[in-house]
Amino acid sequence: MQNTLQQGDRVLVDKLTPWFGSEPERGEVVVFHDPDNWLAGEPTPNPNAIQKALSWIGLMPSAEEKDLIKRVIGVGGDTVECKGTGPLKVNGKALNEQSFLYPGNTPCTVDDGGGQFKVKVPEGKIWVMGDHRQNSLDSRYHQQDKYQGMVPVDNVVGRAVVVAWPPTRWSTLPIPDTFDQDLSAAAAPGALALAGAVPLVFWRRRRLTIGNDRVSGSGTAG
Repeated sequence: MQNTLQQGDRVLVDKLTPWFGSEPERGEVVVFHDPDNWLAGEPTPNPNAIQKALSWIGLMPSAEEKDLIKRVIGVGGDTVECKGTGPLKVNGKALNEQSFLYPGNTPCTVDDGGGQFKVKVPEGKIWVMGDHRQNSLDSRYHQQDKYQGMVPVDNVVGRAVVVAWPPTRWSTLPIPDTFDQDLSAAAAPGALALAGAVPLVFWRRRRLTIGNDRVSGSGTAG
C-alpha cells in the first residue's frame, strides 16, 4: 500500500460501522482476514500485551490473525478491467489514480500473471488492489483461489481511517476524489428499452380505446 502506508505504520480501524450493516465502498482502505492463503509462508504474529490492547480498541489490525490491508476497487455487480498500462476501469469508467499510486507506477501492469484482467465482482464480494501497483499481491494474483481473487465482505474487519502511529506520519485516509464519479453499473440497453416501451404501449392503447366508439367494455371480439 505504499506510499499511502509505510512499513511500521499503525492505522486506526473503524470496526464498528460494519456491525450496523454498512458494507465496504469503492476507494476505501480496508483491513480484512486472509481469504484463501494469500499470506502463505508469512510468519504468524506473536503480539505482546500492548499490541493486543491496541488491536482490541482498533488501533491495530487483529493481533493474532493474518490480516491484509488493501484498497477497495470494485464491489458486488462491478466489472473491473485492466488493459495495457491502464487506466484501470470500473464499469467502463476510467479512474484517475495518480494522487495515491506509488510514484512511477502505472495503474495496470503488463504481465501474464494477473496484471491484465476483466472480472465481474459477485454480490457479497469485493475486488481489492494495492496502491504500490507493481509490487502488490492483491486480487489480481489470486484469481485461481476458491474466490477467484475476490474478498468476501464477511472477511472485512473494518475500514482504515487514520494513520495513527508514528506521530510524524499522522494523517487521515479519505476516499480519493476519482471515486466520487458515478461508477455504478449501467442497466442493460434491453432493460431500459423495455422500461420505456411498457408505459408507451399502455398510453397508446388508452388513446385507441377512448377514440373508438366501437370498443365496448363488456363486449368480446367474435
